[in-house]
Amino acid sequence: MKHRTAARKPAFAALLCAASLFVSACHSYHIDSTIVNRTGADVQLLEVDYPDASFGADRIASGAVFHYRFQVRGSGPLRITYTGADEKQVKIDGPTLVERQQGQLEIVLLPNAKAEFHPRLTPSS
Repeated sequence: MKHRTAARKPAFAALLCAASLFVSACHSYHIDSTIVNRTGADVQLLEVDYPDASFGADRIASGAVFHYRFQVRGSGPLRITYTGADEKQVKIDGPTLVERQQGQLEIVLLPNAKAEFHPRLTPSS
């Protein structure tokens, strides 16, 4: 009887260790972004810069929507750059993002090199 109990202890310890790793797993913070092109024309070479990284698209058609999920490392402003129908480069500053933010961010590109930002992020910056 004593032998069976001794054999169960390592198995139980391994199970307990695996369960604690599962419960304490790291949470990954992401921002789901949506970029809506309401400029009235296609935009080319879109780049979205955020703290320590960037993403983009070669082209977003007029009226189209582009989705991208990203993770913020560090803190700083979000900046958008794209080439408009007139071949001019547009630069727009957006909200400040901070590490560990999560949620949704809608960016609406508007005519005349303007944009609206609709963040639903926690914690707020």
